[in-house]
Amino acid sequence: MINKKTIYQVDSFTDEPFKGNPAGVMIVDKQTESDWMQNIALEMNLSETAFIIPQKDYFEIRYFTPTKEVPLCGHATLASAHILYELGIVKAEDKILFKALGGDLTIKKEGDWIVMNFPTYPLTEIEKPHDFIDTIGFEPIETYSSLYDWIIAVAQTEEDILKAKPDFEKMKTNGLGHLMITAKSNSKNTDFVLRCFAPSSGINEDPVTGSAHCALIPLWSGKLGKAEMNSFQLSKRTGQLKVKLIQDRVEIKGKAITIFKAELKI
Repeated sequence: MINKKTIYQVDSFTDEPFKGNPAGVMIVDKQTESDWMQNIALEMNLSETAFIIPQKDYFEIRYFTPTKEVPLCGHATLASAHILYELGIVKAEDKILFKALGGDLTIKKEGDWIVMNFPTYPLTEIEKPHDFIDTIGFEPIETYSSLYDWIIAVAQTEEDILKAKPDFEKMKTNGLGHLMITAKSNSKNTDFVLRCFAPSSGINEDPVTGSAHCALIPLWSGKLGKAEMNSFQLSKRTGQLKVKLIQDRVEIKGKAITIFKAELKI
């Protein structure tokens, strides 16, 4: 039986505790109000908390940052699938269909890995914002815009990504409030690196960002001439992803580990 007063915290895109990206996961029902979910997300104070609403043949899924609802989230999708498989609500050999505001998401399990199928995000090359170097700390060689107000900046080197020191307050006012920065990796085992910032959504730096790869996989596939790649997010917690471009979809593989579960007293 599903306990609708239980909330889980899961570290996504890692198999080590306290690495990857933590997400909250709750299984609720269709009567659950949006304001209540937003308050729970604020209480959890994680980059995203996901709410799973079981339906007959699929699961509705909604994602909330501490300040707003968002249409799509990779690490919270991974965390949610992990909980459904771990609790035995979905058998390991069965697929999961999530219906999110950002599209339909098909999930399957391959051994210890969870494989997510997401849509690609379109990219439009734009002029570099005039105060980018003052706001972020390096001069990009290319900049793009994409869905949901995302800006993608390509750096010359991995060192630029590591040393970037964003001014989060300035980002909120100059159009860089949702920013991915990325570069080709120096490592033989990794194709590209990234960091991801969303101060306009209440997240200064996101530890590991699955949904960012909806834009980055097509970008780097074109640059590197390959469909299958390894990505590494250079946040403090770090995160490793196996990714693949499949026509107009992207495949994102990751592992996850449950850190705790808690019972609501309200």
